[in-house]
Amino acid sequence: MVVRVLFRAVIMGPPGSGKGTVSDRIRKTFELKHLSSGDILRANINAKTEIGLLMKSCIDQGQLVPDDIITRLILVELRNMGQSSWLLDGFPRTVRQAEALDDAYNINTVINLDVPFQTIKERLTSRWVHLPSGRVYNTSFNPPKITGLDDVTGEPLVQRDDDTPETVTKRLKAYETQTEPVLEYYRSKGVLEIFSGTETNKIWPHVHTFLSRKLAPGNHKAAGKA
Repeated sequence: MVVRVLFRAVIMGPPGSGKGTVSDRIRKTFELKHLSSGDILRANINAKTEIGLLMKSCIDQGQLVPDDIITRLILVELRNMGQSSWLLDGFPRTVRQAEALDDAYNINTVINLDVPFQTIKERLTSRWVHLPSGRVYNTSFNPPKITGLDDVTGEPLVQRDDDTPETVTKRLKAYETQTEPVLEYYRSKGVLEIFSGTETNKIWPHVHTFLSRKLAPGNHKAAGKA
């Protein structure tokens, strides 16, 4: 389906919620441009731009990157897209960022993927990696033939620090604390749509149906500001 009117959407969801997969399906199905704040931050850090160096300094010191810096970076990228329909992923993360985005664009829909934290913990803590080759195993649905060993070399598998139960729990709690006010902000504006489930392939049909209806002729307001 091709989007024929300007449509601007935000997708939210904790790490491991399947947000990347759903975003990719939305992009391909509805031909929206997909803007990931994480990709933009990494690109600026790798290119050693002025903002990239500033962000790296904050990260290295364990500090949060200031709201206005991230906001400025994202808004520049969105302006570069011109009169396009897009899906924004990973931004906004604070109410202040959401307000700045609203000042520049009318956000038509905010999609929130509501996946139980226990499901996410099981997904992430089941991942084991063979570091030399990058082969990834999942003890739930793609286990190695011999527990703890790589299928090809027989070398030991390791779990990334980000995927240990303790780290995953901390990440999920931090996400919840940070984003709950943003969800409330969009709920109060009447644009928040929540999709709950434990499997991406079961959540996706509901997202697809919702967006198909939302983008049907006559069911959509003009995007307005930009």
